[in-house]
Amino acid sequence: MTLRERLTGMPFWAMLRKEFIQMRRDRGTLGMMIGIPAIQIVMFGYAIQTEVRHLPTIVLDESRSPESRRFVQAMLNTGNFDLGGTAASREEIEQRIAGGEARAAIIIPPDFQRDIKRGRTARAQIVVDAADPLASAAAISGAGLAGAIRSQALARERGAGGGIEVRVRPWYNPTSRSAVYIVPGIIGVLLSITMIVIASIALVRERERGTLEQLVVTPIGKTSLMLGKIIPFLLVGYVQITVILLLGRLLFDVPIRGSVATLYLVALPFVVANLAIGLFVSTVVSTQAQAMQLGFLLLLPNILLSGFMFPREAMPEPAQWIGAALPLTYFLEVMRGILLKGSGLRLLWPEALALVGFSVGLIGLSVVRFRKSVE
Repeated sequence: MTLRERLTGMPFWAMLRKEFIQMRRDRGTLGMMIGIPAIQIVMFGYAIQTEVRHLPTIVLDESRSPESRRFVQAMLNTGNFDLGGTAASREEIEQRIAGGEARAAIIIPPDFQRDIKRGRTARAQIVVDAADPLASAAAISGAGLAGAIRSQALARERGAGGGIEVRVRPWYNPTSRSAVYIVPGIIGVLLSITMIVIASIALVRERERGTLEQLVVTPIGKTSLMLGKIIPFLLVGYVQITVILLLGRLLFDVPIRGSVATLYLVALPFVVANLAIGLFVSTVVSTQAQAMQLGFLLLLPNILLSGFMFPREAMPEPAQWIGAALPLTYFLEVMRGILLKGSGLRLLWPEALALVGFSVGLIGLSVVRFRKSVE
């Protein structure tokens, strides 16, 4: 029988009809196949923007003069900076930028207004957290624009004069190498992919094979069963962290300025939280295909809304709210803070505490959901 005869014969059409009927009956998978792309295109189409604006900025105004306030206002008017308060010293600036509270700082020296009145070039300094090259570029362009605008205004008001010179000082990644920013984030992304997808499939596979019921009737408790599923993947997660750190250092010269022990400590609640998400997913789906689809639905927001690829300051507020509900958002702050800035738990404790809250809450939710799914 030829291929044409096979395709036009009844067995082929019967098989095709059977597949469509099976697809119609599996409404969960069909809904995910249609609904997930629609949700993603709407969410990410609005959220993903590469133009960085509204960087949290603090001001150290040692001049305390009308001219210094006009210059600060010119900086804010560019839209690249949002005033996040004032600083009392350069040490405070370093502490607040290292802790992630601010992304830039405007420093105005005491003789700023005096130089302007005498027709000399007044100088101001912009300190930028250059760990993120996109945010750094936005701060540098905004600083140059503000300096040019004020210089032109002074030339109109006072005639010939020196104007204002804005000096930019990038911190943590002065050469703006993308690898320095991306490689630490890859650790968090790969951990999320591995933990969520594989953990979600593990329990569903047990259910499909019929071995889950055998485990449930054993003397082991349901919480112990869940922990038994988590711990092996936890060890795999730490191996992943170690491998990426070593390769990032050897191949891309990614700095490790902080404590690796602190990084491993904070990684524990992050890995547990993602494993808990994976186990929760396994309790709401019935097949491995559904587990993978739902897992990837959760993974894309992690990758695109957490600050891994695009600065969160560039996103609209609803997208930032979604990002604030993702464990990866806080882990990226910890990773980049420890590796690139040398920050410790003294500065990163809010992010670490958030990760602990995620892990405890998600483990509890997964255990409760698992009990209901097997009863």
